[in-house]
Amino acid sequence: MAISHLVTKVLGLAAAACMTLFFALPAAAQQSNQYTMQEIVDTGHSFFGETSGGLAKLVERAFESYGLPNGYILGQEGSGAFVAGLTYGEGTLNTKNAGQHSVFWQGPSLGLDWGGQGSRTMMLVYNLPNVDSLYDRFGGVSGSAYIIAGLGMQVNVNRDIVLVPIRTGVGARLGINAGYLKLTRQPTWNPF
Repeated sequence: MAISHLVTKVLGLAAAACMTLFFALPAAAQQSNQYTMQEIVDTGHSFFGETSGGLAKLVERAFESYGLPNGYILGQEGSGAFVAGLTYGEGTLNTKNAGQHSVFWQGPSLGLDWGGQGSRTMMLVYNLPNVDSLYDRFGGVSGSAYIIAGLGMQVNVNRDIVLVPIRTGVGARLGINAGYLKLTRQPTWNPF
């Protein structure tokens, strides 16, 4: 009787361990396609170079708000505004499970905004189910206040997908605006 009770207990523990392992594997697999804060900070420092003094603070704020990204875009953009504005950019989407893909973005904005800038941009990408979902419009609000150079962060959203562009740029820009970024596979002059 004691041996059958012991065998039953061991089999129960083994079943519980198997169930725990079975349900833990998908969570571990999900984590493997996401980037850690250290990976993003290291990539940002090598991409932005010497102007990345406040980068770690901006990345930390994004991670606190949105968690681990499952992709990021490195690129450059130019924008200008006098009440109404336009932004054009190009870069490469990096993912752990789907590789690298070219991406272009353009978009209009409207607000109390004046000036122009050229920026190096790192966009953190959250909740991206597949690469095709990236090629869409992402709305957001942006603010800028710098002369010569600056570092800033913005949030753009489309359904569950969140883009967090972190920019360092040169130029003169002051204001706040609302608009969207349209991400495409090919370059286009049409921001709409």
